[in-house]
Amino acid sequence: MIFRTAALSNRPALRGSLLRAAIALSVALTVAGCSGTDTKYDKTAGWSAEQLYTDAKAEMDAGGWNDARDRLTAIESRYPFGVYAQQALIDLAYVNWKDGENEQALAAIDRFQQMYPNHPGTDYMLYLKGLINFTPASAFMSNLTGQDPAERDPKGLRASYDAFNELIKRFPQSKYTPDAQQRLTWLVNAIAMNEVYVARYYYERGAYIAAANRAQTVITDFEGAPASEEALVIMSASYGKLGMTDLQNDAQRVLKTNYPDSTMNEQTLLTDKSWWNPFSWK
Repeated sequence: MIFRTAALSNRPALRGSLLRAAIALSVALTVAGCSGTDTKYDKTAGWSAEQLYTDAKAEMDAGGWNDARDRLTAIESRYPFGVYAQQALIDLAYVNWKDGENEQALAAIDRFQQMYPNHPGTDYMLYLKGLINFTPASAFMSNLTGQDPAERDPKGLRASYDAFNELIKRFPQSKYTPDAQQRLTWLVNAIAMNEVYVARYYYERGAYIAAANRAQTVITDFEGAPASEEALVIMSASYGKLGMTDLQNDAQRVLKTNYPDSTMNEQTLLTDKSWWNPFSWK
């Protein structure tokens, strides 16, 4: 009787111990499960640089920019001193550009130029840098937004010009140079037309000195650009408003000499709003 009583009296304690052990095990499994969901599975763990690059190229061919970016970034971080790291950085700039991440693309190009200044792919990186910045200046749309174009600067166009110009000078035999030369010709007039646009803005608001000075910039800095025709018209009209007859006559003489068939005058300057289409570069 004493044995049975003792066994019965210990049974609740045994049950309590088992219950506490079960609860502890459940908590441990729950914690382990939660920590597992926070860890992203990386199927490329242990991959060689060649494997990563091969997969990156396959993703690029398929337009899988996110996965391609992940593979190329992995090459940079895991194998920073190998030949694949250099090519990965070139492709990373391209992938970011195609994916609309222009700032990241330009950052990759700058990093490449700093790390590998004499790399054979430098001509391509300069070309890509020019393409990324090759967009119409936002100042041309200021007539729609109502913003003062004098407060805006076509930095993108100038950066594009600098990149293409460096490419042409440093790598005249590059396969990218012919296209860069065509784009550079357009850029010269595009930047000049931005100056004309600002000069026209000043003229329409009676700031004739500012208009004449801005137009003069086109004549001196962008000699021969088609934008020079309108710049000369603005100069002539501005000097006329200021009563500077000699300067007005000089501007008219230069205009007639270089553009004998020009039909532009002060009236067309103020009424014609379709003087240039910034979206057609060729």
